[in-house]
Amino acid sequence: MTDLQHTPGTDRADGTDEALRRSLGVGRRRFLSTCTAVASAAIAAPVFGASPALAQSPGGGGHRGEVLVPANRRGIILYTVRDATGRDPLTTDLPSGFREVFKQLSRYGYRQVEFAGYGQHANSPGGADLESVAGAKLLRSWLDDYGLRAQGNHGYIPPSWPLTTPDLDTFKRHLEIANILGLAHMGTGGDPTGSAYRADWDVAADKWNALGAIARREGVKLYTHNHDAAYGFLLDGGPLDAQGRPTRSSGIRKLEYFLKVTDPKLVWLEMDIFWAHVAQYKFHTYTAHDGSTQEKVFDPAGLVVRNNKRYPLFHAKDGTVNTTNGMGYDMVPFGTGVIDYTTFFSRVGERNYHNPMVEQDNAPSSTDPAQSLTYAKIGYDNLAALRKKRR
Repeated sequence: MTDLQHTPGTDRADGTDEALRRSLGVGRRRFLSTCTAVASAAIAAPVFGASPALAQSPGGGGHRGEVLVPANRRGIILYTVRDATGRDPLTTDLPSGFREVFKQLSRYGYRQVEFAGYGQHANSPGGADLESVAGAKLLRSWLDDYGLRAQGNHGYIPPSWPLTTPDLDTFKRHLEIANILGLAHMGTGGDPTGSAYRADWDVAADKWNALGAIARREGVKLYTHNHDAAYGFLLDGGPLDAQGRPTRSSGIRKLEYFLKVTDPKLVWLEMDIFWAHVAQYKFHTYTAHDGSTQEKVFDPAGLVVRNNKRYPLFHAKDGTVNTTNGMGYDMVPFGTGVIDYTTFFSRVGERNYHNPMVEQDNAPSSTDPAQSLTYAKIGYDNLAALRKKRR
Protein backbone atom coordinates (compact mmCIF):
# COMPACT_ATOMS: atom_id res chain seq x y z
CA MET A 1 0.00 0.00 0.00
CA THR A 2 1.38 3.41 -0.88
CA ASP A 3 1.46 6.37 1.52
CA LEU A 4 -1.22 8.06 -0.55
CA GLN A 5 -3.37 4.98 -0.35
CA HIS A 6 -2.90 4.76 3.39
CA THR A 7 -6.09 5.83 5.11
CA PRO A 8 -5.51 8.93 7.22
CA GLY A 9 -6.45 8.21 10.81
CA THR A 10 -5.23 4.61 10.70
CA ASP A 11 -1.65 4.78 11.89
CA ARG A 12 0.83 2.56 10.09
CA ALA A 13 2.57 -0.21 11.95
CA ASP A 14 5.72 1.89 12.37
CA GLY A 15 3.74 4.76 13.89
CA THR A 16 5.04 7.25 11.32
CA ASP A 17 1.78 9.22 10.99
CA GLU A 18 1.26 9.58 14.73
CA ALA A 19 4.91 10.45 15.35
CA LEU A 20 4.76 13.07 12.62
CA ARG A 21 1.57 14.61 14.03
CA ARG A 22 3.01 14.82 17.54
CA SER A 23 6.36 16.20 16.40
CA LEU A 24 4.56 18.97 14.54
CA GLY A 25 2.46 19.78 17.57
CA VAL A 26 -0.86 19.75 15.73
CA GLY A 27 -4.21 18.28 16.59
CA ARG A 28 -5.29 15.01 15.01
CA ARG A 29 -8.21 16.59 13.13
CA ARG A 30 -6.08 19.27 11.43
CA PHE A 31 -3.32 16.76 10.60
CA LEU A 32 -5.77 14.31 9.06
CA SER A 33 -7.51 17.01 7.05
CA THR A 34 -4.19 18.09 5.55
CA CYS A 35 -3.17 14.54 4.64
CA THR A 36 -6.59 13.79 3.17
CA ALA A 37 -6.46 16.90 0.98
CA VAL A 38 -3.05 15.97 -0.36
CA ALA A 39 -4.08 12.39 -1.06
CA SER A 40 -7.27 13.47 -2.80
CA ALA A 41 -5.36 15.88 -5.03
CA ALA A 42 -2.97 13.13 -6.06
CA ILE A 43 -5.69 10.60 -6.84
CA ALA A 44 -7.69 13.12 -8.86
CA ALA A 45 -4.74 14.53 -10.83
CA PRO A 46 -5.13 14.04 -14.59
CA VAL A 47 -2.26 12.72 -16.67
CA PHE A 48 -0.60 15.39 -18.82
CA GLY A 49 1.99 13.70 -21.00
CA ALA A 50 3.43 11.86 -18.03
CA SER A 51 2.67 9.27 -15.39
CA PRO A 52 2.42 10.27 -11.73
CA ALA A 53 5.16 8.92 -9.50
CA LEU A 54 3.67 6.56 -6.95
CA ALA A 55 4.17 7.64 -3.36
CA GLN A 56 5.63 4.88 -1.21
CA SER A 57 7.14 4.63 2.21
CA PRO A 58 10.94 5.05 2.29
CA GLY A 59 11.52 1.43 3.18
CA GLY A 60 9.12 -0.02 0.64
CA GLY A 61 9.23 -0.74 -3.04
CA GLY A 62 12.69 -2.33 -3.04
CA HIS A 63 11.44 -5.10 -5.30
CA ARG A 64 10.61 -2.59 -8.02
CA GLY A 65 14.19 -1.83 -8.95
CA GLU A 66 17.16 0.37 -8.25
CA VAL A 67 16.73 3.39 -6.01
CA LEU A 68 16.81 6.49 -8.23
CA VAL A 69 17.86 8.97 -5.54
CA PRO A 70 20.31 7.53 -2.99
CA ALA A 71 19.63 8.34 0.65
CA ASN A 72 22.62 10.67 0.97
CA ARG A 73 21.44 12.69 -2.07
CA ARG A 74 17.93 13.50 -0.83
CA GLY A 75 17.63 17.17 -0.06
CA ILE A 76 15.26 20.09 0.35
CA ILE A 77 15.63 23.81 -0.28
CA LEU A 78 14.76 25.68 2.88
CA TYR A 79 12.60 28.12 0.92
CA THR A 80 9.95 25.37 1.11
CA VAL A 81 9.80 25.73 4.90
CA ARG A 82 10.65 29.44 5.11
CA ASP A 83 7.67 30.06 7.39
CA ALA A 84 9.10 27.57 9.88
CA THR A 85 12.58 29.10 9.96
CA GLY A 86 11.01 32.54 10.20
CA ARG A 87 8.42 32.08 12.94
CA ASP A 88 8.77 33.17 16.53
CA PRO A 89 9.69 30.22 18.79
CA LEU A 90 8.21 32.07 21.78
CA THR A 91 4.70 31.88 20.34
CA THR A 92 4.47 28.27 19.12
CA ASP A 93 5.40 24.69 19.89
CA LEU A 94 6.09 24.03 16.22
CA PRO A 95 9.70 23.73 15.01
CA SER A 96 11.00 27.27 14.59
CA GLY A 97 14.31 28.72 13.43
CA PHE A 98 17.12 26.92 11.64
CA ARG A 99 18.19 24.64 14.47
CA GLU A 100 14.78 23.12 15.18
CA VAL A 101 13.90 22.90 11.49
CA PHE A 102 17.17 21.07 10.81
CA LYS A 103 16.28 18.62 13.56
CA GLN A 104 12.84 18.01 12.07
CA LEU A 105 14.10 17.58 8.51
CA SER A 106 16.72 15.12 9.73
CA ARG A 107 14.00 13.09 11.46
CA TYR A 108 12.15 12.86 8.16
CA GLY A 109 15.26 11.40 6.53
CA TYR A 110 16.73 14.35 4.65
CA ARG A 111 20.52 14.44 4.46
CA GLN A 112 20.97 17.60 2.41
CA VAL A 113 19.65 21.15 2.46
CA GLU A 114 19.95 24.13 0.18
CA PHE A 115 19.77 27.57 1.74
CA ALA A 116 17.66 30.44 0.44
CA GLY A 117 19.41 33.07 2.51
CA TYR A 118 20.54 33.03 6.13
CA GLY A 119 17.78 34.90 7.92
CA GLN A 120 15.46 33.56 10.64
CA HIS A 121 13.30 34.94 13.44
CA ALA A 122 15.13 37.20 15.89
CA ASN A 123 14.06 35.07 18.87
CA SER A 124 15.62 31.92 17.44
CA PRO A 125 19.05 30.78 18.67
CA GLY A 126 21.70 32.91 17.02
CA GLY A 127 19.38 35.82 16.26
CA ALA A 128 17.84 37.05 13.05
CA ASP A 129 20.83 37.45 10.74
CA LEU A 130 23.28 34.58 10.35
CA GLU A 131 24.85 35.99 7.18
CA SER A 132 28.29 36.33 8.76
CA VAL A 133 31.32 34.23 9.64
CA ALA A 134 30.03 33.72 13.18
CA GLY A 135 26.54 32.91 11.91
CA ALA A 136 27.90 30.41 9.39
CA LYS A 137 29.88 28.63 12.10
CA LEU A 138 26.72 28.33 14.19
CA LEU A 139 24.71 27.01 11.24
CA ARG A 140 27.46 24.53 10.44
CA SER A 141 27.43 23.21 14.00
CA TRP A 142 23.68 22.56 13.77
CA LEU A 143 24.02 20.90 10.37
CA ASP A 144 26.68 18.62 11.79
CA ASP A 145 24.59 17.88 14.89
CA TYR A 146 21.73 16.57 12.76
CA GLY A 147 23.70 14.79 10.05
CA LEU A 148 22.91 17.31 7.32
CA ARG A 149 25.08 18.65 4.53
CA ALA A 150 24.47 22.01 2.89
CA GLN A 151 24.87 21.70 -0.87
CA GLY A 152 24.08 25.21 -2.08
CA ASN A 153 22.56 28.60 -1.42
CA HIS A 154 20.36 30.98 -3.37
CA GLY A 155 22.34 33.98 -2.34
CA TYR A 156 24.37 36.92 -3.58
CA ILE A 157 25.39 37.38 -7.20
CA PRO A 158 26.80 40.88 -7.90
CA PRO A 159 24.26 42.89 -9.91
CA SER A 160 26.82 45.14 -11.56
CA TRP A 161 29.05 44.42 -14.54
CA PRO A 162 31.89 45.17 -14.68
CA LEU A 163 32.26 44.42 -10.99
CA THR A 164 32.55 47.22 -8.47
CA THR A 165 34.93 46.82 -5.55
CA PRO A 166 32.10 46.71 -2.95
CA ASP A 167 30.24 44.06 -4.96
CA LEU A 168 33.38 41.97 -5.32
CA ASP A 169 34.08 42.22 -1.60
CA THR A 170 30.52 41.11 -0.79
CA PHE A 171 30.80 38.22 -3.23
CA LYS A 172 34.05 37.07 -1.60
CA ARG A 173 32.44 37.29 1.85
CA HIS A 174 29.68 34.97 0.65
CA LEU A 175 32.29 32.57 -0.65
CA GLU A 176 33.89 32.57 2.81
CA ILE A 177 30.50 31.78 4.35
CA ALA A 178 30.01 29.02 1.77
CA ASN A 179 33.29 27.40 2.74
CA ILE A 180 32.45 27.49 6.44
CA LEU A 181 29.11 25.84 5.72
CA GLY A 182 30.81 23.26 3.51
CA LEU A 183 28.85 24.27 0.42
CA ALA A 184 30.05 22.59 -2.75
CA HIS A 185 27.94 25.07 -4.74
CA MET A 186 26.87 28.69 -4.46
CA GLY A 187 24.30 30.32 -6.70
CA THR A 188 21.20 32.37 -7.19
CA GLY A 189 17.48 31.89 -7.61
CA GLY A 190 17.25 33.95 -10.82
CA ASP A 191 18.14 33.64 -14.48
CA PRO A 192 21.46 35.11 -15.73
CA THR A 193 19.45 37.76 -17.61
CA GLY A 194 15.80 38.36 -18.41
CA SER A 195 16.61 39.43 -21.95
CA ALA A 196 15.62 37.61 -25.13
CA TYR A 197 18.61 38.96 -27.12
CA ARG A 198 21.89 37.20 -27.82
CA ALA A 199 24.02 40.28 -27.07
CA ASP A 200 22.69 40.41 -23.50
CA TRP A 201 23.32 36.70 -23.00
CA ASP A 202 26.90 37.25 -24.20
CA VAL A 203 27.33 39.89 -21.49
CA ALA A 204 25.79 37.53 -18.91
CA ALA A 205 28.19 34.78 -19.98
CA ASP A 206 31.20 37.08 -19.54
CA LYS A 207 29.99 38.01 -16.07
CA TRP A 208 29.32 34.43 -14.99
CA ASN A 209 32.62 33.16 -16.38
CA ALA A 210 34.45 35.84 -14.37
CA LEU A 211 32.52 35.13 -11.17
CA GLY A 212 32.88 31.39 -11.71
CA ALA A 213 36.65 31.76 -11.91
CA ILE A 214 36.69 33.61 -8.59
CA ALA A 215 34.48 30.96 -6.98
CA ARG A 216 36.59 28.13 -8.36
CA ARG A 217 39.69 29.56 -6.69
CA GLU A 218 37.80 29.23 -3.41
CA GLY A 219 36.78 25.64 -4.15
CA VAL A 220 33.11 26.48 -4.85
CA LYS A 221 31.05 25.80 -7.99
CA LEU A 222 28.93 28.75 -9.09
CA TYR A 223 25.44 27.90 -10.36
CA THR A 224 22.40 29.64 -11.77
CA HIS A 225 18.87 28.44 -11.04
CA ASN A 226 16.45 28.91 -13.91
CA HIS A 227 12.74 29.43 -14.45
CA ASP A 228 10.59 28.89 -17.51
CA ALA A 229 11.54 32.14 -19.29
CA ALA A 230 15.16 31.01 -19.68
CA TYR A 231 13.98 28.18 -21.96
CA GLY A 232 12.23 30.55 -24.36
CA PHE A 233 13.73 31.05 -27.80
CA LEU A 234 16.63 33.43 -28.35
CA LEU A 235 15.96 36.33 -30.72
CA ASP A 236 19.01 36.28 -32.96
CA GLY A 237 18.02 37.19 -36.54
CA GLY A 238 15.36 38.28 -38.99
CA PRO A 239 14.08 41.84 -39.42
CA LEU A 240 15.19 44.40 -36.85
CA ASP A 241 12.80 46.38 -34.69
CA ALA A 242 12.87 50.16 -34.22
CA GLN A 243 15.69 49.81 -31.68
CA GLY A 244 17.78 47.72 -34.08
CA ARG A 245 17.13 44.43 -32.27
CA PRO A 246 16.38 41.09 -33.97
CA THR A 247 12.78 39.90 -33.95
CA ARG A 248 13.08 36.24 -34.96
CA SER A 249 14.84 33.09 -33.83
CA SER A 250 17.13 30.38 -35.13
CA GLY A 251 15.38 27.97 -32.76
CA ILE A 252 18.03 27.88 -30.05
CA ARG A 253 16.77 28.39 -26.53
CA LYS A 254 18.28 31.11 -24.36
CA LEU A 255 19.69 28.75 -21.78
CA GLU A 256 21.06 26.41 -24.44
CA TYR A 257 23.03 29.37 -25.78
CA PHE A 258 24.24 30.24 -22.28
CA LEU A 259 25.51 26.68 -21.86
CA LYS A 260 27.39 27.01 -25.14
CA VAL A 261 29.13 30.32 -24.34
CA THR A 262 30.02 29.69 -20.67
CA ASP A 263 32.99 27.66 -19.51
CA PRO A 264 31.88 24.21 -18.25
CA LYS A 265 34.70 24.34 -15.70
CA LEU A 266 33.44 27.62 -14.25
CA VAL A 267 29.64 27.75 -14.53
CA TRP A 268 27.04 25.18 -13.46
CA LEU A 269 23.25 25.08 -13.45
CA GLU A 270 20.37 23.94 -11.27
CA MET A 271 17.31 22.82 -13.23
CA ASP A 272 13.99 23.46 -11.57
CA ILE A 273 12.21 20.52 -13.15
CA PHE A 274 8.76 21.99 -12.59
CA TRP A 275 9.61 25.23 -14.39
CA ALA A 276 11.31 23.29 -17.16
CA HIS A 277 8.03 21.46 -17.73
CA VAL A 278 6.18 24.77 -17.69
CA ALA A 279 8.56 25.86 -20.45
CA GLN A 280 7.75 22.68 -22.35
CA TYR A 281 4.09 23.69 -22.20
CA LYS A 282 4.66 27.35 -23.11
CA PHE A 283 7.52 27.45 -25.60
CA HIS A 284 6.94 24.89 -28.34
CA THR A 285 6.89 27.07 -31.46
CA TYR A 286 9.04 29.94 -32.71
CA THR A 287 9.17 32.32 -35.67
CA ALA A 288 12.17 31.45 -37.83
CA HIS A 289 14.37 34.02 -39.57
CA ASP A 290 12.36 33.56 -42.77
CA GLY A 291 9.07 34.28 -40.97
CA SER A 292 7.81 30.71 -40.91
CA THR A 293 6.42 29.14 -37.74
CA GLN A 294 8.45 26.17 -36.56
CA GLU A 295 7.62 23.61 -33.90
CA LYS A 296 10.27 22.52 -31.42
CA VAL A 297 9.11 20.81 -28.24
CA PHE A 298 11.41 21.21 -25.24
CA ASP A 299 12.77 18.04 -23.63
CA PRO A 300 14.04 18.89 -20.12
CA ALA A 301 15.70 15.53 -19.47
CA GLY A 302 17.27 15.62 -22.93
CA LEU A 303 18.95 18.96 -22.16
CA VAL A 304 20.42 17.49 -18.98
CA VAL A 305 21.61 14.35 -20.76
CA ARG A 306 23.47 16.48 -23.32
CA ASN A 307 25.08 18.54 -20.54
CA ASN A 308 25.00 16.13 -17.63
CA LYS A 309 27.97 17.33 -15.59
CA ARG A 310 26.72 20.92 -15.82
CA TYR A 311 23.72 20.00 -13.63
CA PRO A 312 24.87 19.02 -10.12
CA LEU A 313 21.61 20.29 -8.57
CA PHE A 314 17.90 19.96 -9.28
CA HIS A 315 14.75 21.33 -7.75
CA ALA A 316 12.29 18.47 -7.47
CA LYS A 317 8.92 20.18 -7.62
CA ASP A 318 5.63 18.64 -8.77
CA GLY A 319 2.45 19.83 -10.42
CA THR A 320 -1.03 18.87 -11.49
CA VAL A 321 -2.55 19.93 -14.79
CA ASN A 322 -4.07 23.37 -15.16
CA THR A 323 -4.44 24.61 -18.73
CA THR A 324 -6.15 27.84 -17.66
CA ASN A 325 -3.35 29.56 -15.73
CA GLY A 326 -0.88 30.06 -18.59
CA MET A 327 1.67 27.66 -17.09
CA GLY A 328 0.03 24.28 -17.63
CA TYR A 329 0.51 23.19 -14.02
CA ASP A 330 -0.37 24.02 -10.43
CA MET A 331 2.26 23.28 -7.78
CA VAL A 332 1.54 20.39 -5.40
CA PRO A 333 3.63 18.41 -2.89
CA PHE A 334 6.36 16.38 -4.53
CA GLY A 335 5.19 12.97 -5.70
CA THR A 336 1.49 13.87 -5.75
CA GLY A 337 1.46 15.40 -9.24
CA VAL A 338 1.84 14.23 -12.81
CA ILE A 339 5.46 15.09 -13.65
CA ASP A 340 7.09 11.75 -14.41
CA TYR A 341 10.11 11.80 -12.10
CA THR A 342 10.73 8.09 -12.48
CA THR A 343 11.40 8.55 -16.18
CA PHE A 344 13.24 11.84 -15.69
CA PHE A 345 15.75 10.54 -13.16
CA SER A 346 16.12 7.26 -15.05
CA ARG A 347 17.01 9.12 -18.24
CA VAL A 348 19.51 11.56 -16.72
CA GLY A 349 21.28 8.84 -14.71
CA GLU A 350 24.41 9.84 -12.74
CA ARG A 351 22.49 9.22 -9.55
CA ASN A 352 25.62 9.57 -7.42
CA TYR A 353 26.35 13.00 -8.93
CA HIS A 354 22.99 14.81 -9.02
CA ASN A 355 21.47 16.35 -5.89
CA PRO A 356 17.66 16.76 -6.07
CA MET A 357 16.21 19.31 -3.65
CA VAL A 358 12.51 19.02 -2.88
CA GLU A 359 10.81 22.37 -3.33
CA GLN A 360 7.28 23.69 -3.13
CA ASP A 361 6.93 27.45 -3.47
CA ASN A 362 3.43 27.51 -2.00
CA ALA A 363 3.95 25.06 0.87
CA PRO A 364 3.51 27.66 3.65
CA SER A 365 -0.12 28.25 4.63
CA SER A 366 -1.76 31.24 6.28
CA THR A 367 -4.26 28.95 8.02
CA ASP A 368 -2.20 25.83 8.76
CA PRO A 369 1.21 26.65 10.26
CA ALA A 370 2.28 22.99 10.12
CA GLN A 371 1.59 22.59 6.41
CA SER A 372 5.04 23.30 4.98
CA LEU A 373 6.72 20.74 7.24
CA THR A 374 3.94 18.23 6.54
CA TYR A 375 4.56 18.70 2.82
CA ALA A 376 8.31 18.39 3.39
CA LYS A 377 7.68 14.96 4.93
CA ILE A 378 5.46 13.92 2.03
CA GLY A 379 8.12 15.13 -0.39
CA TYR A 380 10.85 13.14 1.32
CA ASP A 381 8.86 9.92 1.35
CA ASN A 382 8.01 10.23 -2.32
CA LEU A 383 11.57 11.09 -3.33
CA ALA A 384 12.82 8.07 -1.40
CA ALA A 385 10.22 5.84 -3.07
CA LEU A 386 11.39 6.47 -6.63
CA ARG A 387 12.68 3.29 -8.27
CA LYS A 388 14.07 2.64 -11.70
CA LYS A 389 11.58 0.69 -13.78
CA ARG A 390 12.57 -2.88 -14.54
CA ARG A 391 12.80 -3.73 -18.23
